[in-house]
Amino acid sequence: MQIAAINGAAELCIFEQWVGPGTGAPTHAHAVEEVLTVIAGEAEMWIDDRRAVLTAGQSLIIPAHCKHGFRNVGSGTLHIHAVLASPIFEASFDGAAEPVKRWTP
Repeated sequence: MQIAAINGAAELCIFEQWVGPGTGAPTHAHAVEEVLTVIAGEAEMWIDDRRAVLTAGQSLIIPAHCKHGFRNVGSGTLHIHAVLASPIFEASFDGAAEPVKRWTP
């Protein structure tokens, strides 16, 4: 995590992830828009039933409330930069009873 409510942000949550081959973020949704940018590696990303493979320098804009996720389809580490239009990371995962909240003040 770089920027979030926990360190004073009022409107954004910005964080990075480093993901090993074959792993990633399972299908989930946020109440706000998100932008995912591939810094290094290859990511299969999906929004609902649409899928695409993104590489370094490419971004995906995810509308609020859309189910999405990603996984590393390359052989090296996937480096992802994420920006959420909320100072708190909150995600609803398929099959989970409660949303996950992180980086709250």
